[in-house]
Amino acid sequence: MDSNQASYNAGQAKGQTQEKASNLTEKASNAAQSARESLQEAGQQMQAKAQGAVDAVKDSTNNKN
Repeated sequence: MDSNQASYNAGQAKGQTQEKASNLTEKASNAAQSARESLQEAGQQMQAKAQGAVDAVKDSTNNKN
């Protein structure tokens, strides 16, 4: 193999490695975004349940008076 072929092969390998790294980075970013959205939704559900509990206690104490 001559040096031109070796340089070409090295360039190809570098390009493929960069593409794979880019794809992995994008997948990781997507996974992180999905996790953030799931946590946000879970937090909103917990907040709504807590508010429901507060309202139930308020209603209970108002009915006793």
